[in-house]
Amino acid sequence: MKTQYYTATSLDGYIADANNSLEWLFQFGDPEDGSYPSFIQEVGAIAMGSTTYEWILNHDSPDNPNANPAQPAWSYTQPAWVFTTRTLPAIPGADIRFVKGDVRPVYEEMRAIAQDKNIWVVGGGDLAGQFYDHGLLDEIIVTIASVTLGSGAPLLPRQITTPPLKLVSATTYGTAFVELRYTVQRSADEV
Repeated sequence: MKTQYYTATSLDGYIADANNSLEWLFQFGDPEDGSYPSFIQEVGAIAMGSTTYEWILNHDSPDNPNANPAQPAWSYTQPAWVFTTRTLPAIPGADIRFVKGDVRPVYEEMRAIAQDKNIWVVGGGDLAGQFYDHGLLDEIIVTIASVTLGSGAPLLPRQITTPPLKLVSATTYGTAFVELRYTVQRSADEV
């Protein structure tokens, strides 16, 4: 079982644009062409921040005129924990738990429910950073798209220098993406 931050980023390191939108990413088409289908099969629990959750609500809601009518409002079968300090609307039929505060007690609950499957930290970068800060992040899988955004939500707003992340693979997908997989190494006093 691993806790994985799996995301896409622009070449200049932003996971969402200055308006917290992912529209820039959808010009590349279906993620089925990458590692996502095999990745999601190994996920037993999902963690996401409130901005990511709200984007899904606004983008995939049947009330949104730009929403894909073939796409359900909630596409995950795994239970999800949404970290928020605000009251957000639930999605009928979805296993979503709204939580706040320290990620550590929530992580223990997620581990128990995920059993031997992985925990996916969907986003944002600060939430992934909180898992990292507490030694709970095992792997970072980032797909870099061939665009620059200039500003927006940063990939991972943390300084990780000693020990550095360990690159374990680099895979290209088409002419627009490269996926990098990193193991989060621990310093001797963290092990």
